[in-house]
Amino acid sequence: MSTRLKVEKRVDVPSWLPLVTSIGSVVLAFIIGGIIFKIVGGKPFEAAKYFYQAVFGSWAVFSDTMVKATPLILVGVACAIAFKMRLWNIGAEGQFYAGAFGASLVVLIPIVPLETTPKFIVIGLMMLFGMIAGAIWGFIPGYLKAKYKVNEIITTLMLNYIIINWNNFWIFDKWSDRGFQMTATFDRVAWLPRLADYAKQIKAFAGVTLHLGVLFGIVAAAIVWWIFRYSRWGYEIKLIGDNPEAARYAGIDISKNIILVMAFSGALAGLAGMSEISGVVHRLQESISPGYGFTGIIVAWLAKLNPFVIIPVSVLFAGLIVAGRELQPAGLSFLLQGIILFMLISSDVLLRYKIRILRTDEEAA
Repeated sequence: MSTRLKVEKRVDVPSWLPLVTSIGSVVLAFIIGGIIFKIVGGKPFEAAKYFYQAVFGSWAVFSDTMVKATPLILVGVACAIAFKMRLWNIGAEGQFYAGAFGASLVVLIPIVPLETTPKFIVIGLMMLFGMIAGAIWGFIPGYLKAKYKVNEIITTLMLNYIIINWNNFWIFDKWSDRGFQMTATFDRVAWLPRLADYAKQIKAFAGVTLHLGVLFGIVAAAIVWWIFRYSRWGYEIKLIGDNPEAARYAGIDISKNIILVMAFSGALAGLAGMSEISGVVHRLQESISPGYGFTGIIVAWLAKLNPFVIIPVSVLFAGLIVAGRELQPAGLSFLLQGIILFMLISSDVLLRYKIRILRTDEEAA
């Protein structure tokens, strides 16, 4: 009696399998990363211990991790809503920069007199302008896709470079602070509140850099979850993504939804850009993103497009960014991100196919 493996296409995907494949992808990535780390002369277990201490070692350290997680949550949710409709928005990085530019306009023009305008109005306007700018940068590829069938992967990638260089033009010339590659520091009325600002009232907040932007991410995740689960628009998004022909037969306007989804996705990525310049760097500068827009794509896929799962996954990747600044060899955190992405793509095979072990007598029967 002999046995052999048979690969069969799945009819139904068990509800537990996507979560298991995501967790398995991360675990395998860390194992492979540890082996590579050992080969190049590192100490994997000491590095793992350091990783934990650098990310979760104290409340102040964890707040730094959450600061890095904030844009990832927003960008991850932005990507999730586009991917749900099989729209491959690879332009979240550019939409992030567009949002940063739009929010900066409120301060650098300025739109309102900063000396006399209440903080909540300034912050509110920065959020609005950041989301509008991001939405415009999402609308362009959405419109081209809906009206002219232009591949959104190409247009979103190209728009990334356009907006980054557009920002640089203003940063290096019109808004440069004494010739440096950045603008002047924003007035404090344009800063998102941080827990450290309340250290006089609560001593435990001393040195804690967590800012209000994290609430933007949590609220955005909750809103998108509600859209997916309970709204008619969410149903239309899922139906178009799963079966465009059935959606068209049901009378759903696919072109309209493509434009709306891409604009909404861009708005959320733009809000991430706003939260970064208002909550962290407090100015517009050349490098405000270590690749949040691209990392957010991995975050969304690893979370299987679940808005709430995006939050802990973002914390994990934020930890890789925080710990990666000190881990040696340099670039280890990016190596882990790449391995996780590779394992994640590979694990998708298990969602489409199942492997059966067949005995010779079973196959004959």
